[in-house]
Amino acid sequence: MSKKHNPTGLDRRNFFKLAAAGSLGALMAPSPLKNVLAQAQANEKPATNIAEALKFPKTENSMPGRFPGRVVQVLNEKSVVNEKPVKSVVYEMLSESMLQLTGAATLAEAWVMFVQPHEKIGLKLNPIGGKLLSTSHEVVESVIEQMLEAGIPKENIVLWDRREFQLHEAGFTPEAYPGIAITGTEKKDADGSYYNKEGKLYSEEMIDRDWYYFAEVEGEYDDYTLPYMVNGGKYSYFTKICTQELDKIINIPILKNAGASITLCLKNLGYGVITNTGRLHAQLWGETSAEVCCFPPVRDKVVLNIVDGLRGCYQGGPGANPQFICNYNTLLVGTDPVAVDRIGYGIVLQKRIEEGIQQEDTPRGRAFMEYAAELGLGEANQENIELKKVVLG
Repeated sequence: MSKKHNPTGLDRRNFFKLAAAGSLGALMAPSPLKNVLAQAQANEKPATNIAEALKFPKTENSMPGRFPGRVVQVLNEKSVVNEKPVKSVVYEMLSESMLQLTGAATLAEAWVMFVQPHEKIGLKLNPIGGKLLSTSHEVVESVIEQMLEAGIPKENIVLWDRREFQLHEAGFTPEAYPGIAITGTEKKDADGSYYNKEGKLYSEEMIDRDWYYFAEVEGEYDDYTLPYMVNGGKYSYFTKICTQELDKIINIPILKNAGASITLCLKNLGYGVITNTGRLHAQLWGETSAEVCCFPPVRDKVVLNIVDGLRGCYQGGPGANPQFICNYNTLLVGTDPVAVDRIGYGIVLQKRIEEGIQQEDTPRGRAFMEYAAELGLGEANQENIELKKVVLG
C-alpha cells in the first residue's frame, strides 16, 4: 500500500487485526464536478459510481446542512477528571455548543431546528476503541437528555454503529440505556455466532441491496474476516438502518488521528454505513470517506455532527493505544462535516507537532477533506470557516 494513496498507514492486515480484536473498534454531474471526476480519473484511481450519487438533487437537509462553514468549539479543562469525563460539565458544554451554533433563545428551540418528535433519530457512535476510546457515555447521555427535554420521545432514539457487538463491548447495552434501541449492521447471536440456523450471516438481513457504493476493487475475504465485511466483490451495500429505518442522523465521532490524517465526521460515516470496506483502504481511503457521504441516505439525513474531543488520540489511531490517548477537553459541533473535520484536523495536527510525531502539515493529510469540499459536502478552507470558540470553566 502506498502512503501516497492512504495517509493512515493502516494496511489491510492491521485493519483486520484491529477489527477482530474489537479494539478499534448516473446523469452527468454538474459542470464543476466534471473537473473533480476528471481529476480522479487522471490520477488513475479505481473507478467508482460517484457520478450516480451526484445525480440526485439535494434537499433542504443535505450536507453541508443548515449552517455551512460554521463550527463551534467549546473547551473546558474540568471536563475530564482522572481520565473520566464529568457528565455535568459535558452537558453544559453541549448546551453552549448548541446555542452558539444555532443562535436559538432556548436549548429546546436549538434541538428542534434539526430533529422533530415524530422522527426516528439515530445517533451514529464510534465504539471501535472499546471502553478505552469510544464515543463517551457522558456525551451520548447528554445528547439523549437534551433531546428528551426538547420533546423527542425515547422510543424514537436509536444508538447505532456498524458493529452491534462493539457497541455492547463499549457499554452501550439495553441495561445502560433502557428504552433506547441499540443496533448495528453486523450482528452476533447470544451464542456468539454470526450465522443463523440456515447458515446465513445475520448481517445480510441488515443490508439494502438497492443502495450500493461500487468501486473497481475486488474484496476477497476468508471465513474469519467475512462476518466483518458481510460480502466480497466490487459492491459495498448500505445498511438498512441508514436507508430505511432512520429519518435523521446525528453523527458523534471521536477526535482521533488516522496516521497523518484524522478519522472524524466523514470517516465515521463513510466507513460506518457500508459493507465490504476492507478492499477500499489501500487505494480509495480518502475517496470512500467523501464519496459515500454523497449518497442521499447519508447526505440528506445527517443533520448534525458532534465530535467527542473530551479524550482522543494523536497517534496509533483509529485504534486505542493508551500511550497516545490525551485529554483535548473539547467538543466540536456543526452541521458541516467537512468544516468540523478541518477544525479537528488542526487540533490533532498541533498535538502531533507538539509531541514530535510530525514536523509540519502535509497536503495528503487534508486531501480527503478538500475532495469532499469539491463534491459539495462542505467547507475545507480554514480561512472560510466561521469558528466560534468558547472557553468554559
